[in-house]
Amino acid sequence: HLVESGGGLVQPGGSLRLSCVATGFAFSRYGMSWHRQAPGKERELVASISGAGTSTTYRDSVRGRFTISRDYGGNAIYLQMNSLKPEDTALYYCKAFSDTTHYWGQGTQVTVSS
Repeated sequence: HLVESGGGLVQPGGSLRLSCVATGFAFSRYGMSWHRQAPGKERELVASISGAGTSTTYRDSVRGRFTISRDYGGNAIYLQMNSLKPEDTALYYCKAFSDTTHYWGQGTQVTVSS
């Protein structure tokens, strides 16, 4: 299971930290990622981190503003989001993936508006 939290309403330029707690699988063996889906748009990859935590990727529009990290002791990943923009408004999902399977969380809503 993956359970996300930390979403909410924030003004442009503000910050939020999303969390995703993982249970029921070997956390360190899975890559982890954050995705988002805005109304009327397709789900898109925001950031990912390797199982070992040594490699990260970001979509161009968030690079330099968002940071993905993982905590092996707590079986969790995080997405620190700074300098938020209205176009970051979306439902944010956590995903765990391996070569053979993947899991999705239920999502947490992020709304950036004044």
